[in-house]
Amino acid sequence: MNLKKLSLVLISVAGGSFVPVANAEPVAVRLLEGNLRGFLVLRSSDGTVIAHGEQSQRPIGNALQSRFQLKFKDGSVYDETFTYTQAKVFRLERYHLVQRGPSFPTTDVSFDRKTGQYKAVTQGKKGDEEKSASGTLEIPADVYNGLAGTLLKNLPAGAGAAAQMLAFAPKPIVIKMELSTEGEDQVSVGGQARKVSRHLVKLDVGGLKGAFASLIGKDPPDVRYWMVTGNVPVFVRFEGAMFLNGPVWRLEQTTVQWPK
Repeated sequence: MNLKKLSLVLISVAGGSFVPVANAEPVAVRLLEGNLRGFLVLRSSDGTVIAHGEQSQRPIGNALQSRFQLKFKDGSVYDETFTYTQAKVFRLERYHLVQRGPSFPTTDVSFDRKTGQYKAVTQGKKGDEEKSASGTLEIPADVYNGLAGTLLKNLPAGAGAAAQMLAFAPKPIVIKMELSTEGEDQVSVGGQARKVSRHLVKLDVGGLKGAFASLIGKDPPDVRYWMVTGNVPVFVRFEGAMFLNGPVWRLEQTTVQWPK
């Protein structure tokens, strides 16, 4: 999934132990991705349903294209599309994110590794003047906008990793992020207990200065993912902000509804 506010030091995990996070580098492929389609529900912090959507993925040549869409009850739209390869390591090739409507500051950003070009239209916060920028951009090998969930599925049990993401205001800036295994929870599926691993994605903003640091804030809220454990990990929940200084929302898998 997408999203996120997606290295450094030691990260605390359940039980009081520590897992060292490696220096930022491309994340190795352990589980090959393929065709995928699933339906999603987004809730506010009090459990109110605010949006429905779906995630799809399909091969295009030697790459995979993923798309994550949400349609809000207030008319807002979240639409994220990214293309990546998985030859030994994950590599983000193209990315496009659109956020518009009452729930979001306007965002329309895209970049392409092959051409080295980016375009961005952003608002600092809702109601601010829209600003735009474009130009050339050298994209580090470990930039993973939209791929945090995929990376977490590919980490060895209990391991952490370091990666980076591109943020725009409207010019791009590279932000480091830490991915770690935080602990383990238990859920129920049809009355049968299942273990889920809880993962933390944390931004490192310590080195940022000026207007962009002010925009992000000194302590951005953490982002968490939950995966059903096993030979084939499955995403079941995301919790965090979906834009800078946004509210904490909860995203979960859902299914179709039959007419009564």
